[in-house]
Amino acid sequence: MTATRVALVTGGTGGIGTAICKRLSDAGYKVATNYRNEDKAGRWQAEMKESGYDVFLARGDVSSPDEAAAMVAEVTRQAGPVDILVNNAGITRDGTFHKMTPEQWHEVINTNLNSVFNVTRPVIEGMRERKWGRIIQISSINGQKGQYGQANYAASKAGMHGFTISLAQENARFGITVNTISPGYIGTEMVMAVPEAVREKIVAQIPTGRLGSPEEIAYAVAFFLPDEAAWITGANLSVNGGQYMGW
Repeated sequence: MTATRVALVTGGTGGIGTAICKRLSDAGYKVATNYRNEDKAGRWQAEMKESGYDVFLARGDVSSPDEAAAMVAEVTRQAGPVDILVNNAGITRDGTFHKMTPEQWHEVINTNLNSVFNVTRPVIEGMRERKWGRIIQISSINGQKGQYGQANYAASKAGMHGFTISLAQENARFGITVNTISPGYIGTEMVMAVPEAVREKIVAQIPTGRLGSPEEIAYAVAFFLPDEAAWITGANLSVNGGQYMGW
């Protein structure tokens, strides 16, 4: 592993994103993430520094092609060319489809799926030139099995893996691997804010009998990065405690 390789984690200030940033920093990579809210990002960065983590920040809304390109350019200026990209940014706008508004649909598709194009496009040519790269999509169990009230979210997360398997084929001979991770229910602030009775119903469906941790998703990301993982591409790694066991 080259210690100076640069990893860009979109949505890095969230629960899973923070764990990924820490894990990659611990592994010796230079880590960067994007932000939209300057005050929130500043507080997050200060907390990370107190814990011993120095993560580069670059402003950018990943749902905008222009902002995403500018964000990648700023990361490159601050830290160097991006060698590892973790497409982690995501939102939910839940509702049954027959009541779903165009805004609910497009917001989720733009942030979760179109962002994957917007951020990957500015980094892929450099990876091909350098003959090395790692691209990882953070999808979801609900992109595999679907979920009531999440037609928009499930479509966006399933689309991420379609992107993965196509890009993997196009770039395998350039030393670039492209893979997907599909987490199950993780004990982030968002999930822990769900009423306890609802959480108990979710946990009852998980064979391991518990929610996952952000650190377990970060471990899965790290698994794909070493040179020893160079023959793994186009894969979808389910990390869900056995809740969904599709092929």
